[in-house]
Amino acid sequence: MIGFLGEYEATLDSKSRFLLPAGFKKQLPEEDNTQFVINRGFEKCLTLYPVRIWEPIFNRIGQLNDFDPKVREFRRYFLNGATMLELDSAGRLLVPQNLKEYAGLEKDIVLASATNKIEIWDKIKYKQFFESFSPDAYSDLAKEVMNPGGQGS
Repeated sequence: MIGFLGEYEATLDSKSRFLLPAGFKKQLPEEDNTQFVINRGFEKCLTLYPVRIWEPIFNRIGQLNDFDPKVREFRRYFLNGATMLELDSAGRLLVPQNLKEYAGLEKDIVLASATNKIEIWDKIKYKQFFESFSPDAYSDLAKEVMNPGGQGS
């Protein structure tokens, strides 16, 4: 099982490439450290999946009922724009222009762990996200998500 911890700052170069932080590269198994799928995130960020994590998600989506309009809508939103990436010889990944625009990425970015994938945020938007969230709201969210039945502490 692949899992990530940490957040790292990086910079997009003039060709929209960034260096995959060594801290994340070290957390990848040797066989998983060159190929990824990049996609829109649920918020205005991008999500970077190691191929081994992406494949079961893709397969599951492929098994959904095509006759359900919600499935088709979800599939379009989730898959359109998903792009296979491979590290270049310098250890960089290229962000496709359409995804760069979606996430509003300029130059300074933050790569943040999201369990078995990595979120890519514009640095200013990432900072604003955390500044807009109060400790009380965070505590309430944690209680709701981690203890949905309302039992325990």
